[in-house]
Amino acid sequence: MLGYLKGEILFLFEDSCILSVGGVGYKVTVDSRTRQGMSTGATAELFIYTAVREDAITLYGVAEREAFELFELLLTVSGIGAKGALAIVSKITASEFARAVAAQDVKTLTRLPGVGKKSAERILLELKDKVKPLAAENFAALPAQIQSAAQDEAAEALEALGYTAEEISAAFKSAPADATTEQLIRFALKFQGR
Repeated sequence: MLGYLKGEILFLFEDSCILSVGGVGYKVTVDSRTRQGMSTGATAELFIYTAVREDAITLYGVAEREAFELFELLLTVSGIGAKGALAIVSKITASEFARAVAAQDVKTLTRLPGVGKKSAERILLELKDKVKPLAAENFAALPAQIQSAAQDEAAEALEALGYTAEEISAAFKSAPADATTEQLIRFALKFQGR
């Protein structure tokens, strides 16, 4: 099984690339964050997961090690396949995911693509004791304001405006602890420059 590839990017597609390694072109499906950082002719280094099915062998690649560890961890959750895991790592960092699981934060998880309430509850149950290594030195308990009703309401409004969970989390980390819903939305809009 392949675990890592380094080579020249020959072609780029919406969610994949052709990576030339030793004269062989490998088609690798990648997460959106990895894809955004790619350009034709550049060198890419990818952690690889090989999915073998009866009718196909598919390579999934992730550039960041922590994101790849999260991807592999998500595959251990019943009902989450490689495509679903890749969609999740595209939208949330490993440390944010670990914090959400540690805080039993169903709302953050249900904002991720393909994760409904039942899937979120399954993730919390199956991964609650496995996420701490993902966050390493960044692991810390969520501040009290993350769980506040004001932040939940503001996050829903910002999500409707097209913000990702990562962007919302980054904005809220810098916001005053006692901010109202309206103040949080205004702060996030200024923080992201929209």
